[in-house]
Amino acid sequence: MSERFIIPIADQRYAASVPAVPLESAAPTGLLSDVRGRRLHDLRISVTDRCNFRCSYCMPKSVFDKHYAFLPQTSLLSFEEIDRLVRVFVAHGVEKIRLTGGEPLLRKDIERLIAMLASIRTPAGAPLDLTLTTNGSLLTRKAAALRAAGLRRITVSLDALDDATFRAMNDVDFPVADVLAGIDAAQAAGFDGIKVNMVVKRGVNDDQIVPMARYFRARGQIVRFIEFMDVGSSNDWRLDEVLPSREVVAAIHAVHPLEPIDPNYPGEVAERWRYSDGSGEVGVISSVTQPFCSDCSRARLSTEGRLYTCLFANSGHDLRALLRSQCTDAQLSAAVAHIWQTRQDNYSEVRSSQSAGLRRIEMSYIGG
Repeated sequence: MSERFIIPIADQRYAASVPAVPLESAAPTGLLSDVRGRRLHDLRISVTDRCNFRCSYCMPKSVFDKHYAFLPQTSLLSFEEIDRLVRVFVAHGVEKIRLTGGEPLLRKDIERLIAMLASIRTPAGAPLDLTLTTNGSLLTRKAAALRAAGLRRITVSLDALDDATFRAMNDVDFPVADVLAGIDAAQAAGFDGIKVNMVVKRGVNDDQIVPMARYFRARGQIVRFIEFMDVGSSNDWRLDEVLPSREVVAAIHAVHPLEPIDPNYPGEVAERWRYSDGSGEVGVISSVTQPFCSDCSRARLSTEGRLYTCLFANSGHDLRALLRSQCTDAQLSAAVAHIWQTRQDNYSEVRSSQSAGLRRIEMSYIGG
């Protein structure tokens, strides 16, 4: 038996259901696991569906043009609503929060949200691993304020060092020099361990793998090379454009020898490799050729409060409906627990040409 809050949904672009609230639920223990025994550890929060880039693998101009209807401000979760949800997730075991978009630095007063989340502690009294992924275009202006607000780490998306290649991929003619300046500003502001994410497309930017590794190796920063994924339905994904991570590792190893190292924690997405001379590391994310569904510990919260338990989902759970009803924190906690405990997602393990063609949520809506 369960009770449901029936709330009109303002935005119908993706299917979502109002979560069931169990009549009885145990208090959170911080050890929430799904059907396959996967612990809830990471929560990725999209704070805006807007971005100032139009990368073909995420927000192609053919879809996200000047006529595209982005979410109205009233549909977005408020910072107070996000804070409330994060506290519920932390009680259930979440230790890592990643703010994403769209481009999260486009969200007005994002520093205020960071300060709110930075004050939250786990049940053991530890601060959250609070991080943010950005395209770097606004970092020269924002880095110091982000650090002062309590942001712990930053990841910058950068798909090429070659300026012509980078301008073509972001499709708004944005220069690579400005992103590199943003990374320098983040380092100057006190961010340690800055990571750089590069989405690799065969025949598009694969000639940038070694230059990217070499450039950031010299600066003590980690590059993670990401296989081109079939996230969403607008990026014209094709398997022949996927460069397997093993080829990325081989290309770097031929120039700078690598050796494998252990993950930082169970369920970490990136496979880690260390330079044999001890000068740093790189990572590869291989959701296409080496699925990591078996220990996936990530939940994702969309801009207007829909919870997704898989990056490749086609429907979500409308937590905003509960937040804007008269539900208590205990009821909200019970609903979240029920969603995770019944989770069975394993899309990357069963991916096929048929499933790859199904409509799914867009990366710009849910965050990478």
